[in-house]
Amino acid sequence: MKASLANEYFNTGEYEKAGQLYVSLYQENDKNIFYFNRYVQCLIETNELDKAEKVVRDELKNSQDQLTLYVALGNIFERKGQKDKAEKEFQRSIDKLTPDQNQITTLANAFIQLNKLDHAIATYQKGEQLTKISNLYTYNLAELNRRKGDVPNMIRYYLKYLNKDIRNIHTVQTNLQRYLQPEDYEELQKQLYENIQSEPNDNTYPEMLQWTFITMKAYDKALRQAKAIDRQLQENGARVYSVASIAFNDEDFDTAIEGYGYITENHPKNSSYYIESKRGLLNAKKAKVVSKYDYTRQDLENLKMEYLDFFDVMGKNTQSAALMVEYAEFEALYMNNLPVAIETLEEVRQYAGLGPEFIAQAKLNLGDYYLMSGEHWEASLLFSQVDKDFKEGNLGEYARYRNAKLSYYSGDFEWAQEQFKILKGATSKLISNDAIDMSVFILDNLGLDTTDATLKMFARADLLIFQNKFTEAINILDSVKILFPEHALEDDILYQKAQIYQKQKKADLAIVLLETLVEKFPEEIKADDALFELANLYEEVKVDPEKAKSYYEKLFTEYSGSSYAVEARKKYRMLRGESL
Repeated sequence: MKASLANEYFNTGEYEKAGQLYVSLYQENDKNIFYFNRYVQCLIETNELDKAEKVVRDELKNSQDQLTLYVALGNIFERKGQKDKAEKEFQRSIDKLTPDQNQITTLANAFIQLNKLDHAIATYQKGEQLTKISNLYTYNLAELNRRKGDVPNMIRYYLKYLNKDIRNIHTVQTNLQRYLQPEDYEELQKQLYENIQSEPNDNTYPEMLQWTFITMKAYDKALRQAKAIDRQLQENGARVYSVASIAFNDEDFDTAIEGYGYITENHPKNSSYYIESKRGLLNAKKAKVVSKYDYTRQDLENLKMEYLDFFDVMGKNTQSAALMVEYAEFEALYMNNLPVAIETLEEVRQYAGLGPEFIAQAKLNLGDYYLMSGEHWEASLLFSQVDKDFKEGNLGEYARYRNAKLSYYSGDFEWAQEQFKILKGATSKLISNDAIDMSVFILDNLGLDTTDATLKMFARADLLIFQNKFTEAINILDSVKILFPEHALEDDILYQKAQIYQKQKKADLAIVLLETLVEKFPEEIKADDALFELANLYEEVKVDPEKAKSYYEKLFTEYSGSSYAVEARKKYRMLRGESL
């Protein structure tokens, strides 16, 4: 009770009351040094410096091994403006250190409380010498140098801490990622290279170098390190696979291709990562081709041959089922060969031993391809099967959304609207947002017309776009504009035609339509979508960063409530060269 009250007085700045209680506690608790130091601090805070000096000197006569007393005396001298005398006492405390680890830590903490970080560092450094235990205080020294802002020494001691025990690697990586600025990674690289040269048999530093390159997004250099470690330690490819996958997710397809290719060329076909690497290799090659606006039919044909070569070697079976699903998507969306896509997924459905979630996803894709082929009944049947099997969770929600969209395509707007209303509460944010958009779209356009003829024409065009029948879709969209001039669907027509032109790699035509939409319909629901797509087109296709920046800025300033606002601000800052 007394101790709590004393601490409360101390923390609220009532130092006279606190000091009286600390004196009493000191006497009652075998001269506990904590209470004594608090008493002295109370005297210092009330500017009773001479009394504080006398109290400390008296205590030193009986307790010369209590090194924090010298720190207290130095603090008093410093408060008096006697800096030389203060420094002498601080140094005396360090000179009197013994190998007692508790004493070392206590003295260092006393200095830290006074923000004497250099003295705390000197304490730990001498403590390591006296105990003759290397790297004993490396973490403490790293943290003190961090607080000082001494980045090179912070890094040096973190690496020593890592060298002390490889299990510390995640702590070190987390701290470095938290505290290093982008320009500091050059110093980290330099020290890692120095350590690699001085300790060539220690794999800790190459592994840290690999992590450093990943953090810097220098994936090609990270891959070089991963491959070297994989060869040296005769690993199973896991490290290389990880780097390749990170590069793929960050759209560095060349590095991903090199990484996955290394595994397929240097590890046996029955190894842990062979199948997944082959799959990753094909996905990376596909992404590299289709992410550009200038790919040719021959590029696609070459990629198709790689898929078929793989199936010739590895066969079509449960092991290659995931790649078969991806191959079906390639045939459906890029080769426009729906019969092959459907045949491939129908084959996958027959394999025993595949997980129910995997089969459900294959069914959803297959339903899409049947719908693209015009076989609505088959599509609805597959969606309904997944809905029945997965009442809870994302798969079921995706199935219900697809069935609702199918009803929309068919012109059954009331039933579709009811389903979209229900799906507003979906656990998947993507499904929820899409359902809200569709619900609002149907409600707005049904409420404006005495008939649903206009909306049926638009929905028909929407289905044709889904089926990649772009010419027919454009004809219908243009007919809507001719038959119903100045209709509320005008902004949606502009947006849908822009989507078609983007799929056809006609960026200039898409840009004209999107810019018209933003100019004529700034208040409509598609305006922020159009802005984001314009910015992307100027950034990625037209390679006009200034124009891209202007659209990103307009998006996050004038449409701050948009779901794109955060991403737009991030991309704007990146184009300006700011570090995130």
